[in-house]
Amino acid sequence: MSTAAGPLAGLRVLEFAGIGPGPFACLMLAELGAEVIRIDRPAAVGSPARSVLGRSRSHLAVDLKSAPGRDVVLRLLRDIDVVVEGNRPGVMERLGLGPDECLAVSPGLVYGRMTGWGQEGPLAPRAGHDITYAALTGALHATGGAEKPRTALNLVADFGGGAMFLVAGILAALHERTRSGRGQVVDAAMVDGVSSLMTMVYGNHAVGRWEDRREANLLDGGTPYYDTYACADGRFVAVGAIEPQFFAELMRRTRLDFVQHDRAAWPAMRAALTRTFLTRTRDEWAAIFEGVDACVAPVLSLAEAPHHPQLAERSTFVPYAEGRLPRIAPRFSRTPGLAPGATHAAGEDSVAVLRGGGFTEDEVRRLIAAGVVAVTEEAGV
Repeated sequence: MSTAAGPLAGLRVLEFAGIGPGPFACLMLAELGAEVIRIDRPAAVGSPARSVLGRSRSHLAVDLKSAPGRDVVLRLLRDIDVVVEGNRPGVMERLGLGPDECLAVSPGLVYGRMTGWGQEGPLAPRAGHDITYAALTGALHATGGAEKPRTALNLVADFGGGAMFLVAGILAALHERTRSGRGQVVDAAMVDGVSSLMTMVYGNHAVGRWEDRREANLLDGGTPYYDTYACADGRFVAVGAIEPQFFAELMRRTRLDFVQHDRAAWPAMRAALTRTFLTRTRDEWAAIFEGVDACVAPVLSLAEAPHHPQLAERSTFVPYAEGRLPRIAPRFSRTPGLAPGATHAAGEDSVAVLRGGGFTEDEVRRLIAAGVVAVTEEAGV
């Protein structure tokens, strides 16, 4: 599945099957041009990938708990640049596929580890999800309404603090390898990534510019000019008129007259904005604010967003299966990334991957016959 397109063309990645941030990181690498081979369990053969996060790569099913299966992976690693795994600490070591074993085979290997809590610490062996990682870092406490914290889907820890930091770490390690010729381990913990994303909030809190409670600050709904408002049709607009010139335009278009930083007047300002936005539909307000810098936008649904003129002109979303999916970002002037690729079943590419890895036809047949490697019925030799 290698391609000449994309800035990462020529990079080869071996991904051990997981969920959430690890697969999304590998999806990014794949659709930026890398060749990604995903290692699935034989028990999963024939089943489709868990989600579209498994698209755009080959799927090889190997019994990692067997010595021959481990040896298959170690042999493939000779031509691999990056490994990505998202298991709890110690799992890969028990399989004989930890960093020490893999770097011994390929000293230039970048070994990416994606976990919630990190490789050490009292919570390292514990389970968790996006909401628990966000909770422990202060991010969840700072998000939501005054009455209770509220998670922002699983964008904060899984994908923001997890996948994105893993990709950044992998690319940084690859860059360092061009100077040293040596690989290394990238320990991407979601609690670290989320904490890093909170740098501005923690920095402002340290100097008294951020209160440690929700709906009391500039960006958490504490100000009436940075919030969402219901419209006459039950839909919403988002208002982000922070700068004075944007606030002035907000006042002109709503025909209100308030002093932006008069805190005593904020309750009255919020009430007036609430009443005003309820007088028209969301799309009527969108038309009123069209073409002006007031930082007011309609809150679009998942069905509507891909068709907005701004996103449509940039082809941010492309047709996929029965719907539309966003393209991988960012964009490159000479080496554009790929459109969302096909999602393969576990084991669908086992034979092709082994052949490409230098295994002979006889070796492939023996591995399949022994149950070390599994294939889909149509992919058998």
